[in-house]
Amino acid sequence: MLILTRKIGQSVIIGEDIEIKILGIDGENISLGITAPKSLSIIRKELLDVKDENKKAAVINKDTLNKIENIIKKR
Repeated sequence: MLILTRKIGQSVIIGEDIEIKILGIDGENISLGITAPKSLSIIRKELLDVKDENKKAAVINKDTLNKIENIIKKR
């Protein structure tokens, strides 16, 4: 991992066409501006983490499902 220190208004260039600029700092929050080609998706990592957790939660073992159905039928 590369760790850099930047001030407001300073940028980091990735490759030839991606720029990440520090727009502001408010306590622990940092505002970033990202300039990149429109063909490139930019997604916050925590959204991908939630998506992965949702996929895991949506998968259910057939045996477990049958057990749940049997419990419901007995009521």
